[in-house]
Amino acid sequence: MPDIKEMLPFLIPLIIAEIILLTVTLRHILTHKNYKHGNRTLWVIVAIVGMEFIGPVIYFLFGKEDS
Repeated sequence: MPDIKEMLPFLIPLIIAEIILLTVTLRHILTHKNYKHGNRTLWVIVAIVGMEFIGPVIYFLFGKEDS
């Protein structure tokens, strides 16, 4: 099993990407009023619970209303 120090060069950029994606998603959810499906509360919960790429990606695919 690989040591955590060996995996850090892979994990650090992944963690940074996750944080940036979650931040962009939450900012978009909180600044817009219209969604394709659901409401603001639903999408905040989906984004936070599915924090590891899944929640934000689901929001951008199914929740974000086209401009």
